[in-house]
Amino acid sequence: MSPAAPYPQLEVLPLDGDRRAWDELVTRAKCSSFCHLAGWREILSDVLGAECLYWQVVDGDGALQGILPLVRVRSRIFGHYLVSLPFLNYGGPLGSQAAQDRLVQEAVTEARRTRADLLELRTRDPGGFDLPVSSRKITVLLPLPSDAETLFTRFPAKLRSQIRRPMKEGLDVRFGPEQREPFYEVFARTMRDLGTPVLPRALFERVAATFSDLVVFGVVYRGEQPLAGGCGFVWREEFEMSWAGSLRESRRLAANMLLYWAFMEHAISGGVRVFNFGRCTPGGSTHHFKTQWGGVDVPLSWHQSVSGAGGVRGTPSPDDPAYSWGPRLWRRLPLFVANRLGPRLVRFLP
Repeated sequence: MSPAAPYPQLEVLPLDGDRRAWDELVTRAKCSSFCHLAGWREILSDVLGAECLYWQVVDGDGALQGILPLVRVRSRIFGHYLVSLPFLNYGGPLGSQAAQDRLVQEAVTEARRTRADLLELRTRDPGGFDLPVSSRKITVLLPLPSDAETLFTRFPAKLRSQIRRPMKEGLDVRFGPEQREPFYEVFARTMRDLGTPVLPRALFERVAATFSDLVVFGVVYRGEQPLAGGCGFVWREEFEMSWAGSLRESRRLAANMLLYWAFMEHAISGGVRVFNFGRCTPGGSTHHFKTQWGGVDVPLSWHQSVSGAGGVRGTPSPDDPAYSWGPRLWRRLPLFVANRLGPRLVRFLP
């Protein structure tokens, strides 16, 4: 890639085999996230077969000034997308403002050159780029005190009762890397029931190996039966619940309430000060579940550039009437069929 005006002193290059400088920049950058770490490139390419365009900007002295992880997702049914990053909530360029602008310029050029339907940069910063911002997704952020008891007393009486109920039923929560398998067992079944193809088991295996110091797996049990599970990441003083699920039969026991409370306790004990519930659609049932804990809605600032003639405004979603047939069909599949087909199909969804 060659420099382009108005930044002739900056050159965009692909990430080579040395990831150290990349991750050091991610660690320093103000609006970075665990999603920016270079380890995702191998996970997404090896497990999902994704085309990963990991770009870095260097100045005339060869010093690293900025980075952008970008992934191409293409299918005949859903279209052609460039996303930073698919399956995750954050991405987008990091570094000096000039480097970020240069990377955005390069990404827009690539989207137009390859006729992508949509370029989506899932940034944490709502400003800074001359691109439209979509806020079709939000997250809920809950500030955490320094001790769990203080947080518990802040909850409404109804919420405290819902948390105590599974405790009285003898349910317990276990954390650790060994909870990856039972988490996936619950998660895969939950995704089938929701009508959504599940991510491959191998993705979570690679995540556990690559980000062992950041990822947290937790599972709620009744005896030895897993009922609810979650997987999330600690980044600086924030924990994000990236994936979670619970079995339908566990609703009566409120296993999901215990799961989230236990993750909050676990986060507080590790010095975390913000609980990020992960993305959801405003006004939906998932949004309602998250807001009952007392958090604040925060729009996810995803910068977009529409290149295709179809005027695509977002990546495919089960909430879109055009794709409503998919979830209805998927829910009817036997679990073993959904678990075999899901990981093969999900690679075509951004």
